[in-house]
Amino acid sequence: MIGKFFKVVIATPQSIVYEGQVSSLIAPAEFGYLGVLIKHAPLIANLVPGKIIIKETSDMPKIFHSTSKGIMEVLENNVSILVGSAEE
Repeated sequence: MIGKFFKVVIATPQSIVYEGQVSSLIAPAEFGYLGVLIKHAPLIANLVPGKIIIKETSDMPKIFHSTSKGIMEVLENNVSILVGSAEE
């Protein structure tokens, strides 16, 4: 199972909102939604308010609502999302 998942951390200045292994992620970037899968190329993107959708396993996707701008970094199967505010 390790080969099918990558690590995601969603953080705000107050706390870590989510941390876990996921199979896919969709985030609201400046010019549209970005999708991330395992072995994604390195990327840094500005985020805008919107839905951050993560899929862990076969469960229903988790949806986090970000109400502020932020930044996302994708590097070596690790995704870090830093936003001003986000909640599930």
